[in-house]
Amino acid sequence: MAAGPGLLAAGGQLLSRHRTAVLCAAALGVGLAAAWLWKSRRRSRRERRQVGVVSQLFIYPVKSFRGVALEEAECTKLGLKHGELRDRHWLVTTENGGMVTARQEPKLVLISVSCDGAFLTLKAPEMEELRIPLKLPRTNPVLNCRVHGHNVQGKDCGDETARWISAFVQSTEPYRLVHFENHMKLRNSKEEFALYHRNDQDSWDEVMIGDVELNRVMACHRCIFTTLDPDTGIINIKEPLETLRTYRLCETADKVHYKKSPLFGQYFGIGKTGRIKVGDPVYMIVS
Repeated sequence: MAAGPGLLAAGGQLLSRHRTAVLCAAALGVGLAAAWLWKSRRRSRRERRQVGVVSQLFIYPVKSFRGVALEEAECTKLGLKHGELRDRHWLVTTENGGMVTARQEPKLVLISVSCDGAFLTLKAPEMEELRIPLKLPRTNPVLNCRVHGHNVQGKDCGDETARWISAFVQSTEPYRLVHFENHMKLRNSKEEFALYHRNDQDSWDEVMIGDVELNRVMACHRCIFTTLDPDTGIINIKEPLETLRTYRLCETADKVHYKKSPLFGQYFGIGKTGRIKVGDPVYMIVS
C-alpha cells in the first residue's frame, strides 16, 4: 500500500499526517509566542510621561447644542458615550437634509439637553421643555443628510420637535432634528481630512488617558464657531480668531491646507477604547 501524504523529515523519513499536524501546531505556537514576546518587549520600551490631568469632560449629544458636563465617559470608536447619550448623534437639518449649526443659527448654543434613560429632554429660555423618545417610532422616516458636504443618514424626530426648534431660533425656514442610529450610513472621515504629516517639534503622537489609547492624526484648525459666546448666543466675528492668527498659523508646507485658519488642538484617532474620568492622568507615549 502506498504511503499517505505527510511531511518529509531530515534523513528522508516520511512522517504521518498526525505527526505532521502536531509539528505544524507546535511551530505555530512557537511563532505566536515569539511574536507576543517581541510585542511585550516593544511595549515595555515605551515610556509614559505625564503631561496633564483631565480637569473637565463634556459630551455634546446634539451638534451645536450646549454640552453636558460628565465625571466619566466611555470612549468608543464613534466618540464619547454616557448612558444613552452619545456625542453628536443628533443633528439639526433643513427640510432637504442640509446641516444646520450655530454658525447659521447662533441661538442653538442656548438649548440644553438631558436624558433620563428613555427620553432626551430639550430646554431653552422662554420655551416649555420638550421630551423626545430615545427609541423613535419605526414609522419615522430616515432622511439623507449632509455633514460638511458628506452624506449621512438620520431618523427624523417628528413634527413637534421640528416646530419647537424652529420657533426658538425664530427661523423663517422650517428645521428638523434627526438621530443617527448605529446601523445607518457613517460619515467617512478619510474623505474629509487628508492625513497630513507635520514637521513641528514636540507633538504628542500617542496619548494615554485612563485605559484609552489615542493616536494623533492632524492639527485642528479653528473656525468661526469659536467667536460665538455660548452663554449669550452672540457672535463676536473677530475674537479669538484674530488673536490666534498672530501666533497659531501653520508655518510648514501644510499651510496650503489650513490657509488662514489658526491651529488650536489636535484630531486623535482611537487606538484602544475604554473609559475616561475627571482626574485621570494624561500620558504622552515616548517610544
